[in-house]
Amino acid sequence: MFSGSIPALVTPFRGGAFDEESFCRLVEHQITNGTSGLVPCGTTGESPTLSHAEHMQVTETCIKVAAGRVPVIAGAGSNSTEEAVMLARHAQDAGADAVLVVTPYYNKPSQEGIYRHFEAIHEASDIPIVVYNIPGRSVVDIGNATMARLAKLPRIAGVKDATGIIARVSAYRQTIGTDFCQLSGNDESALAYNAHGGHGCISVSANVAPGLCADFQKACQEGNYTKARELNDRLHPLHEALFTDTSPGPVKYALSRVHNWFDPEVRLPVVPCSEASRVAVDAALEHAGLI
Repeated sequence: MFSGSIPALVTPFRGGAFDEESFCRLVEHQITNGTSGLVPCGTTGESPTLSHAEHMQVTETCIKVAAGRVPVIAGAGSNSTEEAVMLARHAQDAGADAVLVVTPYYNKPSQEGIYRHFEAIHEASDIPIVVYNIPGRSVVDIGNATMARLAKLPRIAGVKDATGIIARVSAYRQTIGTDFCQLSGNDESALAYNAHGGHGCISVSANVAPGLCADFQKACQEGNYTKARELNDRLHPLHEALFTDTSPGPVKYALSRVHNWFDPEVRLPVVPCSEASRVAVDAALEHAGLI
């Protein structure tokens, strides 16, 4: 089971191209600061703007640098089932430990269509699948009954839940069982998510504050919610500031403030974060003791 602080890694760019050197430094920094897993090529990694070749290169680089020290859950989602199958197979062949597959976006499939999408990926590969439910971006929500049905497939390992519906953690524990891996997709609600029985968070903030996020998750896992609340109080302004503009603009700016080797370049249609967002990020970094 995957657990703890698992950053949804940004994809560094420099001069319009994948900045492999900075990405390797970022992955190494994450691992040495207590991160318990890595997610390359997710939404925060600007996967919609990566070419297939770039997507594969980022995944392969992450797996190479991680070198088995922490699990790699490679982003392999698409609104095209055929494309998602291709990306899942590549991640499997490259040595990933699992894939993160988002609900098909834009197509607005029915619950049956959602089920068949994940079933097709499951049947076409041998790698564990973490289902990514984020109706704010994909428009459609995976209903509880559909999630329970998916969980019966042997390699559906768990869920990244970005619905914000905290009660679903308890609902899944009742209908699916406690072995179903439940990971929050929202930093700002990870405290409550874990209190309900969640196992960790696929995090944006952990890009910038890997040590604090790892300590927070460890405190939750140990049931030390007094310490977890203290750490959450330090991190909460950062959780909010990183979404004061379109992600990953703010988190890339934050990384450039924390690491002088990181370039905050983003790709269109995402643009650099606004001055107001930069002010909020700076204040949050200071509050957390990161600058």
